Amino acid sequence: MTRLIALNRAVLVLNQNYEPLNVCNFRRAIVLLLKGKAETLENGRGEIRTASSFFELPSVIRLGHMVKRPMLPPKLSRREVFIRDQYLCQYCRKQSKELTLDHVIPRRLGGTHTWDNVASACVPCNLRKAGRTPAQARMKLLTVPKAPPSKRYRDLGFYLEVRVEWRKFVPA
Repeated sequence: MTRLIALNRAVLVLNQNYEPLNVCNFRRAIVLLLKGKAETLENGRGEIRTASSFFELPSVIRLGHMVKRPMLPPKLSRREVFIRDQYLCQYCRKQSKELTLDHVIPRRLGGTHTWDNVASACVPCNLRKAGRTPAQARMKLLTVPKAPPSKRYRDLGFYLEVRVEWRKFVPA
């Protein structure tokens, strides 16, 4: 049982320039180390013994070659818009978990469903605006909508609470 837990243990994989790439399991990390494609930077707790040798459990490994990853913007979704707007109505500044999406320039007037035309709004403000532009409805936006920055390391948040040794490799 202990052996299976060790093989599924999470290992942080860094690019050649020490940028976090992903998280893999111990088995994949050992294969990368044995093939000479990675080096161990931080050891985990414990070791795995075989008939002829033993391996320390790696916690952080670094690849020996550079992997190019494109910086993709976050996908446009209700949840991402609400996170970008910090769950605030962009018209009355009311904070709520029950928000709607508002097209700043309504789609019937040629507005698009893009980051810079979508804002979060509470139900009363969205009804008050009612298919008009903010100028026509005499309403002012709190902030100008725009695409949020890429949150490349957001998925590592869960691991950072448990694996303290990873924190020095992941930017805040």
